[in-house]
Amino acid sequence: MTNALLASEGAGPAEAKAAPGRLALLLSRLPAAIAFYGILTILVLLLLNLPNATDYVGADNDDVMRLIEVRDLLGGQGWFDLMQYRLGLGDGTLMHWSRLIDLPLANLISTFDLFLPHERAEALALTVWPLSLSLALLAAMGLAGRRIGGIAVMHVSLGLTALFMVTGNRFLPGSIDHHNVQQVLIATMAAMLVDPARRAPSFFFAGAAAALAVAIGAETVPHVAVASMIVALLWGWHGPMMARAARAYCLGLVGVVSAAFFATIPPSRYGAVTCDNLSLGFYSIIAAGGLGLMAATFLPARCRFSARLGALGLVGAAVAGTAVLIAPKCLGNPLSDLDPLVVRLWLSNVTEARSMVAFARLDPSAWGAFYGVGAVAFAIAIFFAIERRRVETALILAALIGVSWLVAALQVRGAAFANLLGILPFSLLLIDLRRFVHANPQHMGASFLYLCMGFAALPSAWAMAGLVATEGVKGIVERLSPKVDAGNTPACIGPAALATLAALPPTTVAAPVEFGVSILRYTGHRVLTAPYHRNQGGILTEIYIGLSKPKQAEAFLRGAGVGVLAFCRSDWQTMNFAKLEPQGLYGQLTAGNIPGYLEPVAGTETAPLQLYRVKP
Repeated sequence: MTNALLASEGAGPAEAKAAPGRLALLLSRLPAAIAFYGILTILVLLLLNLPNATDYVGADNDDVMRLIEVRDLLGGQGWFDLMQYRLGLGDGTLMHWSRLIDLPLANLISTFDLFLPHERAEALALTVWPLSLSLALLAAMGLAGRRIGGIAVMHVSLGLTALFMVTGNRFLPGSIDHHNVQQVLIATMAAMLVDPARRAPSFFFAGAAAALAVAIGAETVPHVAVASMIVALLWGWHGPMMARAARAYCLGLVGVVSAAFFATIPPSRYGAVTCDNLSLGFYSIIAAGGLGLMAATFLPARCRFSARLGALGLVGAAVAGTAVLIAPKCLGNPLSDLDPLVVRLWLSNVTEARSMVAFARLDPSAWGAFYGVGAVAFAIAIFFAIERRRVETALILAALIGVSWLVAALQVRGAAFANLLGILPFSLLLIDLRRFVHANPQHMGASFLYLCMGFAALPSAWAMAGLVATEGVKGIVERLSPKVDAGNTPACIGPAALATLAALPPTTVAAPVEFGVSILRYTGHRVLTAPYHRNQGGILTEIYIGLSKPKQAEAFLRGAGVGVLAFCRSDWQTMNFAKLEPQGLYGQLTAGNIPGYLEPVAGTETAPLQLYRVKP
């Protein structure tokens, strides 16, 4: 039938046979392959998410807070002013996020504002941004796949990356927090480091990507440290052959982190050391390491390996000395200074902040989705190194995946990097298995292993397997069935639920920690709490309000200048506080006992979100 159609258009059998060949030739080129997989991925993301979307902002609190910060920037707040004036005690909370993410979002919204109503301009910008990042991630992973294994590995890498994005939540329309950008940068860094020709431009871009990753979020510091050690060891092993590439990496790293530091840090805070964002602490450590390694690469070409190793030892000592002298606190957990009560009643309940052990206790069925891919991918990379196949490439991938997995063992948020980078060794193995299966079609064991490895590369497959193992097929049906949440969304924090609150005169609102960003978004009020560790004072005050007996709670409410208390009895934190301390304010409100200093706001007495004015 195909031949007949071609013939009817003047094409003969030869042209019919050549058509697939021309398509294969076209898709063997990286730009065309990226465009093909990118268009397909974007279409699937749009079809799966837009028809049933109820909001144009992502479901994560960070997506909403990012939009609030962008709105403040567009509303005239200074570039260097990262204070969230409507959050926390006193004058507000100094946020630790980077303007480098706010800027492109603000530019997109401003551009679309020229020809669309503002809300639609916001919605379009928040859709375009993550979808454009999906193309960038495909470009990085496609390039990495081609460099480590050729065209076939490139296509497997692109296909698995597309599935990674479609089944994840970081590249959905409305996802505007910084985690998707960090994934793009870490993938770019990996793609540049596995350049088999060790070209200087590749290593320059690796350093630039590493610097931007740190500038955007401190959680990538371990990955950047490992990448820098990889470059240092490559120079130490290869000597003069790696000198230009190592210098290019250092130039990209130090140059871009310097530009980011002076472009985003106000002069008044040049000397401040903070460990949750780019500050003098990380800047000085990176500069010491980058400049030290660059200086070491100028050793005479005749120097032996032992001399280069000694030079690297001096560079390491300089980095360690700088860290101890300028930023000793940054050598540990940046959240270690949090009040134990804040950790126990808030942070320990944040999923992405849980350790591997805590997560296994919480949801053993999902454990494999976060840790399985990285563990198997690391083993595959080590296997290739032991077999002396692409040894340096395999060790580079093993190091990057290994540090991601170790970070995830401490905080589950690091699992996304392990799952993403794990695609590369999986792609290599799948192509090797495919070739073996084609050469040995009767080998059932190889065919079965090929199938298993294909599934093992997908976090979603691990999640399904975990559900079947722990809850059976019924568990999958129940997990995937849509549920109406009678608590937070939309009954207590949706725009309709907050309409009455929005109509009240501006004041400070005390509400559960997860409600803060929605109140900031939909109303003009200040909030005492939101789920950000720099707002420890506000979080701690709200905890005391909920747990203290009504008389003591009144003192905390008045001390914080609270004008309205927002109470949702179905909120997890509210229920937890009422259970921990039945005689506390939240426990008494749950029981229907309203203290005299609180006055119900008319119309909310029986609503899911009950509002109480604090009487003068």
